[in-house]
Amino acid sequence: MAHEQTIDLERFEMVRGQTFQHHVHDEHQLAWASTGVVMVDIQDRCWVLPPHLALWIPGGVRHATGALRESVLQGVYLDPATCPLVWTRPTVLAVPPLARHLIGYLAGELPAAGRAHAEAVLLDVLRPAEATVFELPLPVDPRARAAAALLLDDPADRRGLGELGRAVGASERTLLRLFLAETGMTFTQWRTHARLQAALAHLAEGRSVGRVAERVGYATPSAFVAAFRRVTGATPAAYFARSRGVEGETS
Repeated sequence: MAHEQTIDLERFEMVRGQTFQHHVHDEHQLAWASTGVVMVDIQDRCWVLPPHLALWIPGGVRHATGALRESVLQGVYLDPATCPLVWTRPTVLAVPPLARHLIGYLAGELPAAGRAHAEAVLLDVLRPAEATVFELPLPVDPRARAAAALLLDDPADRRGLGELGRAVGASERTLLRLFLAETGMTFTQWRTHARLQAALAHLAEGRSVGRVAERVGYATPSAFVAAFRRVTGATPAAYFARSRGVEGETS
């Protein structure tokens, strides 16, 4: 019996700032940047994805994808009728080295038996990532969303809620209420997560902790590392070592 192909792949070379505006696929999609860093925006959430992570997007879910750096986006499309994976919500997946090699292998011309085996192994090794920092809830109210957009555009922006409120036409009290009600976080917690999410893109490119801390609004590297550890349970070096299956980094 001929193998019924489960996976199709497309490769997109993207320049910094390039975006695929909101759209929908019938197929499930795995959005993964083999190089660079991409952001995926789905309704009230956004995710920053360095190369060791991908986002599972169920078929029928409206999403937008943009490149934060010059990137190569690999679109891995899976037929819902034949795909054995059953995640029904957007899910961050770890992309270990074996999965990266398999995606590259499947992009080539393969005999049916070899493709069937590679697809089965790829689907078997995909697992949800342990980290929680990559998913950032976004407020829905236009005023709070505008304030969030200012901070996402410039994570080092040090303006407090009062100043941000004047910029977007809302009081400090209103923004406090909206962030808590619509994101489940206090504004301070949300800003911390937004800064750490922005930091991931820089860290994934190998920039120093000191430089990254400054670019995302921390006064000192130690303050940045402490915030990163509070959210992820690890220092930046240990986190990236763990995500890539490397042991023992502690700095």
